Amino acid sequence: MDIDFFEKELLKINSEDKLADFCRKLVLHGIPYVFKNKESDYYEFRKKIALHFKVSFHEVYITGSGKLGFSPFKKTEFSLDSDIDVAIISTTLFDSIMLDISNFQYNKRDNYEVVSGKELRMYHDFLEYSAMGWIRPDKLPISFQIKIIKDNWFNFFEGISYNKSEVGNYKVAGGVFKSYEHFEAYTINGFDNLTKKLKLRVENE
Repeated sequence: MDIDFFEKELLKINSEDKLADFCRKLVLHGIPYVFKNKESDYYEFRKKIALHFKVSFHEVYITGSGKLGFSPFKKTEFSLDSDIDVAIISTTLFDSIMLDISNFQYNKRDNYEVVSGKELRMYHDFLEYSAMGWIRPDKLPISFQIKIIKDNWFNFFEGISYNKSEVGNYKVAGGVFKSYEHFEAYTINGFDNLTKKLKLRVENE
């Protein structure tokens, strides 16, 4: 499947149920493009992440262009410049990270932590994603990247990037969803917004 075919199929969808099926088939199900014909490597890659974060391997997904072979939002093909986006579905991990962030927040309220306006805006973006059930540590400003997150998150994903794991010569980045329902809802919402933009573009042509 390429971007043009993807857009044509998306424009045919005329109900929420069909959109949900479309998302499940393409993003939530199947072997990712980056692991095409390498199912064993995909298993080992998921297992490595699952063991580190103490989750089940089936709770580790690849999303974005690494899954589809292209980015439907950026309209770019998957390449060596692409990141491998990992989604971990775990309520326990989500709550654990948010507890660490909560402790930081208490310190900030008590003026033990001083941050710039730019960092505060970035932090608000992080909290907005978190409210939708998705933790994106890459949205945390440097001063918010407390040691436990830096050591357990960024250092780990750096350690499986650029030919240091089964995925190959790519940067690997990750996020945590509180539940499968949050992951699915976020995915479907993104495709729904994309469909609206595509239909508007077609109407204006």
